Amino acid sequence: MAYSHKNSKGQTYFLHGKMVTLRGGRKQQIYYFAREEKKDALEGLPEGYQVVENKRTGLPMLRKAKK
Repeated sequence: MAYSHKNSKGQTYFLHGKMVTLRGGRKQQIYYFAREEKKDALEGLPEGYQVVENKRTGLPMLRKAKK
């Protein structure tokens, strides 16, 4: 079961992640939310991150947790 987040507007989003290659050849892990559960769905939040919500659109985003 993928990690899901219900926003303030009542919409459910699923957390996904994948490894991408940047222009310089460096690889980087990215995280994103989508309304449908896809093959890249993650089981839980990555360690050291928290979910925040865009106040205007309600779209959830990941942010590094404050210490």
